[in-house]
Amino acid sequence: QVQLVESGGGMVQPGGSLRLSCVASGFAFSGYPMRWYRRAPGKEREWVAEVTETGAGEGYSDAVKGRFTISRDNTKNTVYLQMNSLNPEDTAVYYCYTFDGNEHWGQGTQVTVSS
Repeated sequence: QVQLVESGGGMVQPGGSLRLSCVASGFAFSGYPMRWYRRAPGKEREWVAEVTETGAGEGYSDAVKGRFTISRDNTKNTVYLQMNSLNPEDTAVYYCYTFDGNEHWGQGTQVTVSS
């Protein structure tokens, strides 16, 4: 059974940083790309970032490019999202995602950026 468990969310002031983690289990983690999505209040869920199976390739939405960094540690079955220069528009629930023939989502972790 595939499980994705996010952690690391919280409340931070504008300009601050957070690091999200997503621990995966139940599938061959190193064989699949991993993604982060987010859903802001009153908005549709949006793609944030993706990392390739080996971690050699990354992609980012325009909204976070240059501020967020996705990475993974295949020895720990974990994908990370380092978020810097946070602003109130980054307030959202952040979800970890993968696709192995079926879609798999974590439960989400809340990030709130507020002064």
